[in-house]
Amino acid sequence: MATSRKKKAETVADETYGPLEAYCIWLNEFYKGLRKAGFNNDNALWLITSKEAYPDWISYGKPTEADIQRYLDEDED
Repeated sequence: MATSRKKKAETVADETYGPLEAYCIWLNEFYKGLRKAGFNNDNALWLITSKEAYPDWISYGKPTEADIQRYLDEDED
């Protein structure tokens, strides 16, 4: 019987996030928190797309149009 080989866990080499990536991570965590709190899928999606629903204590750098364009330009290379 063959022994199984252990795979190394894949890690991200660069763990610095730009403003757009940090915002996307925050949105994902917000969605997962809403789902865990008992919101159904439709309501959770509605809340994360509604800027008025964001809590007052949230402090994040909203991505600007230039950040988004710079991110899209990097993907094209």
